[in-house]
Amino acid sequence: MPANIAPTKTNLLKLRQDLKFASLGHELLDQKRSILIMELLNLVDQTVDYQNRVEALLLPAFRVFEEAVCSMGRREIFLTAPAVNIESSIRLKERKIMGVALPVVETSFTEHAPWYSPFGTNFRLDLAARDFKEALKLLGRLAELKISVMRLALEVKKTIRKVNALEKIAIPDLRLAVAHIQNRLEENERDMFILMKVIKQKLETKKREQA
Repeated sequence: MPANIAPTKTNLLKLRQDLKFASLGHELLDQKRSILIMELLNLVDQTVDYQNRVEALLLPAFRVFEEAVCSMGRREIFLTAPAVNIESSIRLKERKIMGVALPVVETSFTEHAPWYSPFGTNFRLDLAARDFKEALKLLGRLAELKISVMRLALEVKKTIRKVNALEKIAIPDLRLAVAHIQNRLEENERDMFILMKVIKQKLETKKREQA
């Protein structure tokens, strides 16, 4: 308890109110921590899933593309590439969980003509383009999940620090302060009671002597 706080009833009421407010804050922060941890674990599971899905798409996509290069030749691939006219669009939005802003990534594609002719090309090129396009969609979602995991992990860390500060420092100090002032007030009341009793006895003795 700070030494400059006088043991008065006014300060006792104020400290009790502070203790009540700190206990309520601790309860709310503890609930927030639990919700954030549950959401964080859920996002971690999704991140692992999307990471595996991206790898499952990219590995065969590169393999098929290499087969297309071997079949058509690097020069033909180089000449065909400008005919691929696919416009990609990445839209960023935001959602919030317990006040934490998390990104939402929406990826879409629009195919425009001209497109390369099927003559002189290999079907593996189509398969690779399809897989790379799908992988790009998943990569957008994967980036969203990874950023969300980092932001939630940081917020969980902050919340845990606040909960621990209230639980191990603020609330115990307030309880000690309340108990200290309450004990001092009770001591003062006992001292006052004894003093009044002594004064009363002296007055009665003096009254008897005068009589």
